Amino acid sequence: MSVSDPIADMLTKVRNAAMARHEKVDVSTSKLKLEIVKILKTEGYIKNF
Repeated sequence: MSVSDPIADMLTKVRNAAMARHEKVDVSTSKLKLEIVKILKTEGYIKNF
């Protein structure tokens, strides 16, 4: 049985992109992910989305 965690996957993609100095990362969207990304932007962890 496979268990997925879409929020952890999104955060891992963002972290990996930052470590590789990529300016963009593509992730699938959901209402919850959008709200998390808004918080990340407000707190200064990301530039834009």
